[in-house]
Amino acid sequence: MTFWTWLHAVGRPTAIVLGLGVAVAGCQAIPGDGPWMNGAKSTSSEALPFDVIDLTPTTVVAYRPPATVDQPSAAGNLSAAVPISVQPGDVLKVRIFEPYEGSIFPTIQRPGADLGNQRVTPDGTIEVPYVGTVKVAGLDLREIERRIVEQLGSKAQNPQVIVEYVADRNNTVMVSGEVKRPGRLSLLEGTRSVVDAINSAGGPVGAATQLQVVLRRHGSVILDKQYSELLAGGDIGIQKGDEIVVRPNSQIFTVLGAVARAGNVPLTKPNMTLLEALGEVHGLSDERANKTGVYIFRMGDIQDNPNARARVFRLDLMQPVSIFVAQQFGMQANDVIYVTNAPLYEYNKILTSIYRTFSIVGIAKGSVTPTAAF
Repeated sequence: MTFWTWLHAVGRPTAIVLGLGVAVAGCQAIPGDGPWMNGAKSTSSEALPFDVIDLTPTTVVAYRPPATVDQPSAAGNLSAAVPISVQPGDVLKVRIFEPYEGSIFPTIQRPGADLGNQRVTPDGTIEVPYVGTVKVAGLDLREIERRIVEQLGSKAQNPQVIVEYVADRNNTVMVSGEVKRPGRLSLLEGTRSVVDAINSAGGPVGAATQLQVVLRRHGSVILDKQYSELLAGGDIGIQKGDEIVVRPNSQIFTVLGAVARAGNVPLTKPNMTLLEALGEVHGLSDERANKTGVYIFRMGDIQDNPNARARVFRLDLMQPVSIFVAQQFGMQANDVIYVTNAPLYEYNKILTSIYRTFSIVGIAKGSVTPTAAF
């Protein structure tokens, strides 16, 4: 067997170790670049069961991204007239009018009907001049007006009472986290839904696809979604006392191997395709990449479903139709794209290792002058 025949027979590039008279430190002959993908078969691995799926115009149909992520909105018909009731801590303004001059209270044409701001006490009452203590906790504004009229009795003739909010301390929601103006918002300002509340807080800080929204109500989590899902129609109504938290939740995929720029890449939109994902890393490396060895690793829902199987998708970009296939394959968060090295690149690594090894031998014998350190 000749040396070149042996090279072609190598199933996986390995480092050649020669017996040297001197110890060589700090030199790794062939660094590892990733898994040996010839080992990916359609059978199960003992450590992790997985399926290998060749991406073709037929098989890719099941993995297309949705044409649109929009869905019918559940918050489109919410009314701004939310039911409210006065509670301790709220501040009210009370005005009383009478229809005739010379009465206790002025007519509507004259000033002076404003009896000042009234803060609801811890026991749920307010003090109104000429009326006395009025129990208001648990009542809405119209009910409070009728109660004041009842308590006035014969002190006024056909009194007209107007009660308004000055400060709403209870019909509020809290918005915190990655928003521009975190704090409490009053439902009296027309805030109806989660997206309404986030917008009223100045809007989110960051991309919608990279933010998670959690809604807590009475101690329970009733909503946990990406902000982009809410914008696509997943918005819901809010109630007083709700707590909305907007926090980072990066949706990324990872690209490894023979590409121009490996690393973690954010999913900038919910229906990104494999071709767009490769474009985000500036494509394959012309010198290194094996165009027939593009793999996508997907864990799926193994964490939630122990019986689920992971998947390894294979794509042969040497086939022109594969460009169209890559345009139809939908990426998911936590996917891993791995592009294998071309066989010739691996052989060149072996030859480089052999050359360096013989150079070391020559240096050790004194027959070769060292020119570079590695």
